Amino acid sequence: MKDTIISARRKKIEIITFIICFVIANLANVYAIMTYRNTSFSELFTSLGYVTVAAIVLYIIWSIIRIIFYGVKSLVKPKKAR
Repeated sequence: MKDTIISARRKKIEIITFIICFVIANLANVYAIMTYRNTSFSELFTSLGYVTVAAIVLYIIWSIIRIIFYGVKSLVKPKKAR
C-alpha cells in the first residue's frame, strides 16, 4: 500500500473550513433565537450540541461538493502524455 501524507497546509485549510461551517451554523442558531421571540439567549449554550452536528453536516455537504467539482475537473482536463 502507498502511504499518504497530509500536509500541514491542508490540515490548516480543513480546520479553517470546519470553523467557517461552525460559525455559519451558529449564526443560523442566533437567527432562529432572534426570530422566535419566546426564547432566551441562553439557548446559544444549551443548543451547542445541535450547532456542532449542523456544522458537521455542513462540512460533509461542502466536502461532497468539492469531491464532485474536482472529479468533474479531472475528467474534463486533458491528461498529459506519458
